[in-house]
Amino acid sequence: MKQKMVVKVTMKGEKSRSKALKIVVGLSGVESASLKGDDKSQIEVTGDGVDAVKLTSLLRKGVGYAELVSVSAADKKDDKKDETKLPPPFYYYQCQPVPPYGYVENYGPSCSIL
Repeated sequence: MKQKMVVKVTMKGEKSRSKALKIVVGLSGVESASLKGDDKSQIEVTGDGVDAVKLTSLLRKGVGYAELVSVSAADKKDDKKDETKLPPPFYYYQCQPVPPYGYVENYGPSCSIL
């Protein structure tokens, strides 16, 4: 089951933001990660089978203070919006006409060797 987690992390600059995103994306089961909030201090993680406690502890070790804000089931409506259905491809095949052929029977005198 897909989960959506929001983790609040104390990040001081662009370098710590990129480091936090690298830590999150490196975890197994993570499908997407994005920065949220007014000051970009929250990371929203979507994935299947992601351990929230392990994620928070890795962020604490790598970046600084991290707090788990919420864990919820991911909306299936978001997945359907991303999938755009394309019409099936249309193939046009141009057929080549078959050349005419004929069958000739020779009823004339047969060739004989004397």
